[in-house]
Amino acid sequence: MLNLSKRATEPEIMDDFSLPEGEVVPVLKGLEKLNALFGGHKTLVKALKYIPVKSGYHISDWGCGGGDALRAIAQWANKANIKLQLTGVDATASAVEFARVEAKAYPNISFILSDVMSDELKPGQFDVVYSSLFSHHFADDEWVALVKKMVSCSKKAVIITDLHRHWLLYYAVVFIAYTFTKSKMARFDGPLSVRRSFKKHDLVNLLHQSGLTNYKITWKWAFRWQVLIYKS
Repeated sequence: MLNLSKRATEPEIMDDFSLPEGEVVPVLKGLEKLNALFGGHKTLVKALKYIPVKSGYHISDWGCGGGDALRAIAQWANKANIKLQLTGVDATASAVEFARVEAKAYPNISFILSDVMSDELKPGQFDVVYSSLFSHHFADDEWVALVKKMVSCSKKAVIITDLHRHWLLYYAVVFIAYTFTKSKMARFDGPLSVRRSFKKHDLVNLLHQSGLTNYKITWKWAFRWQVLIYKS
């Protein structure tokens, strides 16, 4: 019987940073389609407008995967005549290689192959740090450390978007994974991602443990939470 009362702790296949391109790229392409279909990129751009970001800002996407969010930001910024520096960070080499190829047409996008918790990422290095469908990969104590690092490395704000742990989303993901893909990783990681994700009280408790008070939690379509943390 499905029990979503607490966050699951089992590791996902994608947590293995050494996965080959043949396994990683199909999943990244699938995630890009889902982000476009369910408005993940539009939600991010709205948050950036709300901050608001300005020309000269340096925005970093942690756990960037295939870099589709960075490309969406670049497209919006170009249309709005906002000059941004965009940097993706990911620890999976095959994902970064794929992201670099996909971003060749965007000279303001670069990538760092690194664990986000490494010393390579410095305090105040970026104006805005963002993560999407990434933070659920971290256990509660690791999540607190991650958010503290994100806040430290940002000058203006932090944006975290992740899944709402809900039975309807779980069964929707199972249906999508088994109907539209044959990927073992997608079929295993997709439902597990929902089980590892958050209810609102989880986020409130974790943000409290992080010592943060200046934040806003908003529910977004489709079954996503957005946490916007302001630097005072």
